[in-house]
Amino acid sequence: MRISDTCLDQIFLKSRTANGFTSQPVPTALLQEVYELAKMGPTSMNTQPARFVFLVTPESRARLLPALSSGNLDKTRDAQVTVIVANDTKFYEHMPQVWHKPGAKENFESNPALVQGTAMRNGTLGGGWFIMAARALGLDCGPMSGVDLAKVNAEFFPDGRLQANFLINLGYGDDSKLFDRNPRLSFEQACTVL
Repeated sequence: MRISDTCLDQIFLKSRTANGFTSQPVPTALLQEVYELAKMGPTSMNTQPARFVFLVTPESRARLLPALSSGNLDKTRDAQVTVIVANDTKFYEHMPQVWHKPGAKENFESNPALVQGTAMRNGTLGGGWFIMAARALGLDCGPMSGVDLAKVNAEFFPDGRLQANFLINLGYGDDSKLFDRNPRLSFEQACTVL
């Protein structure tokens, strides 16, 4: 069943990348609700390698600032939450819990290249599901890749198990700081039907 035009507007058509945020707080219960929706999105073999680290205090976000490009500093200071979307490099340890056939854990353990590709592809997909879930629940998102991920990993994940993928500033957007919407490629430019 098709969802309503109102829902399509909120998730896709009228939502925008937030470039600034209001001071309205984002409760932890809402972050949990976003995750509970996002986790339902598909990943290959139900691997679910995405991990979400919520930086909710100014002190925790200050630890992130040295890794950011200059254009991302103010919006990160303004955001009520910054999410580090990370990939679990040992996601396969959970395979007996999340996959219906035996042997998946062992298959990944014996193939590091498969682990790396699966974690990156499906961790990024998990971050995309997170953005859609957050928008569906009324939050604004400002995903960012202008960041030195090696610095983020050194600061937040020194044991190396998690690897930062990208960041999302999260909260209630300040519409006065929105950029004009940039054009999107047409169907003919971006798609091929065979």
